[in-house]
Amino acid sequence: MTIKDRDAVTGEDTGEKRVLFRVVSVFDQTQVAPVEGAKQAPLKPPCEPLTGDSHADLLAPVQELAASLGYTVSFEQTPEGVGGWCDRNTKRIVVAETLPANGQLRTLIHETAHALGIDYERYSREQAEVIVDTVTYIVCSSVGLAVDGETLPYVAGWGERGALEAVSEFAQTIDALARRIEAALRPTAEPRAGERRC
Repeated sequence: MTIKDRDAVTGEDTGEKRVLFRVVSVFDQTQVAPVEGAKQAPLKPPCEPLTGDSHADLLAPVQELAASLGYTVSFEQTPEGVGGWCDRNTKRIVVAETLPANGQLRTLIHETAHALGIDYERYSREQAEVIVDTVTYIVCSSVGLAVDGETLPYVAGWGERGALEAVSEFAQTIDALARRIEAALRPTAEPRAGERRC
């Protein structure tokens, strides 16, 4: 849900908006049975890969943030279906060169969140992936890049074994990481009038 950001001291509207998540009860597919004679809805969320280059100008600020963390970023050929990775040992982030710029930005934000300390040592792999993709969703939403079609299935897939609890459990961490990446984008990420870019 999107809410207006308010000044902590005065309580006045700052003019900025924040994306937050509200916890709701849901049913797992194993808890329900098909209704006889009714057309069944798909059990998996739809996945829509990102297209377009409308946000290409935001790649450089995220690369600069990664560099400030000691990471190099390269755009290269990756195995089929792999958008990129973050290698903490070599301090290297790789992004698939075949993705459109909007897909590269989404991947680079995701991998930069890993570089900011969301690894598989402090967190389970499921928790880490839910955390970094929630951060990615928040940051991309803040600059008008709709990533729902990729984020929702991704987070749902990692969250099937209870990792969705990471959104509530690590909400402060998610917020802090999103704010840090958003701050890196601020100089060039002013909203463009009336534009919802996909």
